[in-house]
Amino acid sequence: MNDYRTEAPQILRDFLAYHETIKAHSKRTVDEYYLDLRNFFRYMKQIRDPSLSEKQLDEIDIMDVDLDFVASITLTDIYGYMTYLSRDRVRFQNSRNSDYGLNSASRARKIATIRSFYNYLTNKTHQLRENPVKDLDSPKLKKTLPKYLTLDQSLDLLNAVDGKNQERDYAILTLFLNCGLRISELVGLDLQDIQGETLRVLGKGNKVRILYLNDACLDALKRYLAVRRPISGRDANALFLSAQNERVSRSTVHAMVKKRLGQAGIDPAEYSSHKLRHTAATLMVANGVDLKTVQEVLGHEHLNTTEIYTHIENTELKIAAEANPLSRPAPKETHYEKDPVI
Repeated sequence: MNDYRTEAPQILRDFLAYHETIKAHSKRTVDEYYLDLRNFFRYMKQIRDPSLSEKQLDEIDIMDVDLDFVASITLTDIYGYMTYLSRDRVRFQNSRNSDYGLNSASRARKIATIRSFYNYLTNKTHQLRENPVKDLDSPKLKKTLPKYLTLDQSLDLLNAVDGKNQERDYAILTLFLNCGLRISELVGLDLQDIQGETLRVLGKGNKVRILYLNDACLDALKRYLAVRRPISGRDANALFLSAQNERVSRSTVHAMVKKRLGQAGIDPAEYSSHKLRHTAATLMVANGVDLKTVQEVLGHEHLNTTEIYTHIENTELKIAAEANPLSRPAPKETHYEKDPVI
């Protein structure tokens, strides 16, 4: 991954540094902002300079992008870029057989980055008087309910864990299903984050929250720590370790979850570690935990993000109602009065 501090023009470096230092966004998030804006500026340079028309976008340098160039971009230009994203953008950059056109969620994220960039220049640093994206519409997103495991599937997943690394994997899955951790939060856990019956979690925006560990979590962690080997070096305090005695990576956890799902007879193509977070939230709501508490457990900044799980619960209630054997009325019998006997 290229470093924006040396690969980006000054105006872009300042924006990214603002998000990394002031907004406390993760390096991964800032890198995604950089890639989104780099692609946007490459596109804008290509459509404006005929000499670049035969070049691939990734061959176009953006180091000369400055405030004048940024200020010259219009709302019409940005809508043109959105058309490019929906029709011509390679979906998977590293695949020779990739389709073209990004889905609405991917386009919306990239447009959100552009909007954030121009809002920064207009409202934070006041380098621009007019904000070309103030009236920009985002792609309409299809609202879908998050997938999650049922209670029985969750138990099947835990019960299927055996073999190599079983104590570690069981503890990871137990924390996902009980605490609703994000994968970035889980891999970032250190030994000292376990504080008695609580767990210190560093969430989005470097916000710390304290979660209480139930008996299942405490027991799973106790069993794992009994077999966790002590190591030295930079990852000496990492809670979960890989086979290479390093802090476990996101990719390792993703692969482990897929493997354990398959062992439990659950389609790994349908579920992921993030679906286990959805599962934790859904089970909490289904068992009467109020939304404000679920919001705090999950580390959601806004309550409306958590409200999606009430829709899931409403769906479950509808399914339960329809499962009732009396849910379909029997055809009403017609009763005829018998003719009186004369």
